[in-house]
Amino acid sequence: MSYVPTLEQAQEILEKYNQDAFHLRHGKIVSGVMGYFAKEYDPEREEYWKVVGLLHDLDFEQFPKEHCIKSQELMKELDLDEGIIRSTASHGYGITVDIKPEHIMEKILFATDELTGLIGAVAIMRPSKSVVDLELKSVKKKFKDKKFAAGCSRDVIRQGAEMLGWELDDLISRTILAMRSLMGEMEI
Repeated sequence: MSYVPTLEQAQEILEKYNQDAFHLRHGKIVSGVMGYFAKEYDPEREEYWKVVGLLHDLDFEQFPKEHCIKSQELMKELDLDEGIIRSTASHGYGITVDIKPEHIMEKILFATDELTGLIGAVAIMRPSKSVVDLELKSVKKKFKDKKFAAGCSRDVIRQGAEMLGWELDDLISRTILAMRSLMGEMEI
């Protein structure tokens, strides 16, 4: 019988397949961002959204070429909830899988996954090395520079904003605020 892991169980699952500090940190950041948006869009399922965010890249470290494909197999072996499997896989839509984000949670994951990486890279370049004083214009400037944080797909970020029906500036601003909300929990 499938189950929805607690955040603590999800963290253990993540650590079973990922040892790299960057990947573990990214999972926590995306989890926190998902929790931030859940408060607005699905408050009674905030922990569920956070679990999805934490596990979204479960397979990336060990199976980067099969990203979002292998994770489905791993999660099925662990007997995880089918909704978690689908939602985490949907963030690879158009890249490695054909599972289109449909639920608001899936669209937010799709839109913010790459964006959190870009925002984090911009923040590191600031004197404060933090999102606490990061402004939209700084992120937009680096967004236009294709060589900066080249691994963060601008097309995926734009496509995510479109899926949500949000302006790109709105998506970036709201994601900055979501990342700021994590300041007490972790360094960003």
